[in-house]
Amino acid sequence: MIEQLISPTVPQLLPTDTGEKAIDVMEESNMEQLPLVEDEKYIALVRESDLMDWEAPGNELKTSDFLSYRPAVLAASHPYEAMRLAHQQNLDVIPVVDNEGNYLGAITRNELLNYITERSGIDNPGGIIVLEIEPRNYSLYEIARVCESEEVLLISTQLYSNKVTGMLEVTLKTNRTNLGGIVSSLERYNFKVKEVYGDNGQDEGMIDRFNLLMNYLNM
Repeated sequence: MIEQLISPTVPQLLPTDTGEKAIDVMEESNMEQLPLVEDEKYIALVRESDLMDWEAPGNELKTSDFLSYRPAVLAASHPYEAMRLAHQQNLDVIPVVDNEGNYLGAITRNELLNYITERSGIDNPGGIIVLEIEPRNYSLYEIARVCESEEVLLISTQLYSNKVTGMLEVTLKTNRTNLGGIVSSLERYNFKVKEVYGDNGQDEGMIDRFNLLMNYLNM
């Protein structure tokens, strides 16, 4: 699955490339990280910040002391694992390797966002409901049962654990823009409705998309 997202536009660096050449390649490709590969083996992910701090940028990369940084995902991983790694380590480029450490290519953060957008239902018509629930009370079955009783289809759901409140924020993407009935039913079953984005105009639609992306990025 994840191999299908590999981008052909991510250049590779070689151990014999100089730091100056690496900076030039990064500027040309508009990327701040690039994989270092030797004989098809993934060696390290070279960061622009390391190159800028290097006192000998005219030397070959193999002489540097910053080649121990090698984040990567396995080819058998789900794209969500790549997104988690990108978020945790602030990566724009995520190298993909096989079980033997052979370099298969790299995925860009933009490719991951496109993948998630296409499969999350963000572009489908419909409204958004955000519930606030205590973790011990969370039941997707109960939420789905209430939605089904109102003939509302759940296109996608996302969970966000609010570290400040300790509550779960459950974002429901539905096939309806008129959400009055389902909101009333959820509240009748003691679900706390925190936010509703239905047919209130384009501004809230933009907020809707932003909130969904933020939930994905904080998984």
